[in-house]
Amino acid sequence: MALQCGIVGLPNVGKSTLFNCLSNAKAQAANFPFCTIEPNVGVITVPDERLNKLADLVKPNKIVPNTIEIVDIAGLVKGASKGEGLGNQFLGNIRATNAIIHVLRCFDDGNVVHVDGSVDPIRDKEIIDTELQLKDLETVGKKIQKVEKMAKTGGDKDAKKAYEVCSLVKAHLEAGKSVRTAPIGEEDLEHIADLFLLTAKPVMYVCNVDEASVIKGNEYVERVREAVKEENAEVIIVSAKIESEIAELESFEEREMFLSDLGLEESGVSRLIRAAYHLLNLATYFTAGVQEVRAWTITRGFTAPQAAGVIHSDFEKGFIRAEVIKYVDFVSLGSEAACKDAGKLNVEGKSYIVEDGDIMHFRFNV
Repeated sequence: MALQCGIVGLPNVGKSTLFNCLSNAKAQAANFPFCTIEPNVGVITVPDERLNKLADLVKPNKIVPNTIEIVDIAGLVKGASKGEGLGNQFLGNIRATNAIIHVLRCFDDGNVVHVDGSVDPIRDKEIIDTELQLKDLETVGKKIQKVEKMAKTGGDKDAKKAYEVCSLVKAHLEAGKSVRTAPIGEEDLEHIADLFLLTAKPVMYVCNVDEASVIKGNEYVERVREAVKEENAEVIIVSAKIESEIAELESFEEREMFLSDLGLEESGVSRLIRAAYHLLNLATYFTAGVQEVRAWTITRGFTAPQAAGVIHSDFEKGFIRAEVIKYVDFVSLGSEAACKDAGKLNVEGKSYIVEDGDIMHFRFNV
């Protein structure tokens, strides 16, 4: 599933440094590779200890982890919504992504000049928010013009509802608020889904801090948390400087020792990747056999046939049943055979909603 998170941020906030750390697989895991689709797009391995545990038990010939795509989006300047600088390219690249990772500078360093002369993550956030909101206003305005006449003069109920929803969204944007916080219900989203609004995308804020603040954060981080509390957005604390140092270490053992010395259990990049995976509303199920132990990416809420279709479309078309073992049962009992003997293998039909961590085997006939 080629879902993408786009990394955005003003110049000199640490955005490109973080992307470079993400693109270095050594920062995440010992054996899984990173590959580049384009110069600014990377396929990143999603760290998952469950996959490693299953591999330890099954001892397969091959291990295949989940991945997501991360896009390093071109820099932004004020006026981007009107095409200034790389504005059109920047906004077009964001439109193509499914979620946004917004990097904010939350550290003081006289040697790293800020584009606006001082460190203020809230101001930085508002600059990008404003440009995205202005572009969304333009997009919503065009749709309102398109449906307004039909809504007011005809009996087109869909056009009337679309006009109402778009007018509400327009007023919300004009108040300086992003669409993701607009008071609209799930059933109303279909009326703006075709617009691919920039500020409707889920967002995660990454506070780039100094080494001293990487565990507990600092005043800048607290200001960010307060500013985004209405957005229901996750705030991640990362030190790009530390992550770049981790990326330079050669072995997995060296990286573990480095993190331990800093009082950290894992790298910030690993936490960021996992958070991005959940931001995209993704879940994981596993297949586990001697040939291969593999993590499969699905959208949360997928049924068993939909999950089977991720492997191959024929699996979904000819779906008969799914044999499901819960991860905790597999790990506690040690093997598929032991789970069968203990009655921990369940046979599920077409309506079964796959749970994160399920170990599955599909029966199908085409």
